[in-house]
Amino acid sequence: MPDSPKIKAVFFDFMGTCLDWHSSVTKSMPTSISPEEASKLALNWRRLYFLENEGRFRQNLAPEDIDLTLARVLEIALLQAPGQPSFNADEKEKLVQAWHSQPAWPEVPEAIQTLRDRLGLEVFVHANGTTRLQLDLTRSSGLKFNMLFSSKLLGLYKPNLGAYRKALELVQRTPDEVVMVAAHAYDLRAAKALGMKTVYIHRWTDDIHEDMEKVRGEFDVFLEDMEKLPSVIESL
Repeated sequence: MPDSPKIKAVFFDFMGTCLDWHSSVTKSMPTSISPEEASKLALNWRRLYFLENEGRFRQNLAPEDIDLTLARVLEIALLQAPGQPSFNADEKEKLVQAWHSQPAWPEVPEAIQTLRDRLGLEVFVHANGTTRLQLDLTRSSGLKFNMLFSSKLLGLYKPNLGAYRKALELVQRTPDEVVMVAAHAYDLRAAKALGMKTVYIHRWTDDIHEDMEKVRGEFDVFLEDMEKLPSVIESL
């Protein structure tokens, strides 16, 4: 029997998985809104963003600039928020720009560095959004990757299987040589369908409507953070 293909690369979803978007967004909320209200508004804004992307994906629409999507769904989030808070144009722009500056979750920098330096793996961002956004986020987070793949660059939203195939083609890796790491079950379901190994990272900010007991059994590995990610990928 031939040996199983060796893992050679890791694809990372970015926001939520590697980055704490919630703290950046809530800190940018106007002081007129309480921290609790800010958190609820941010979580619903994020939820609406995913629904908007899903709608565009199902309609087979081309990826648009994430700033436009976020600005549009912010208006809906404000209408749905208790009391319907009113933000002026500058406050709304500040909130949209807050998505361009996010810190990494505390354990992520060491995990990615270990994958690169000790295990010798290639590490890539593979996420919905724009290249400009990803460049800004690597700067604010200090994270380093071999390449950044955005939906805008690939021309397809995840979970379109073509987005994964295109990224694999560009880095000349086969699905069984790559691990997909994400805090979003829909993302890993697509990667799994292509034959990629899958690692789910549980973040309290994301997949808030998924059944975690079901998710725990769906993928190759379920982790509460990335602290053990290098050893887990080494075992795969």
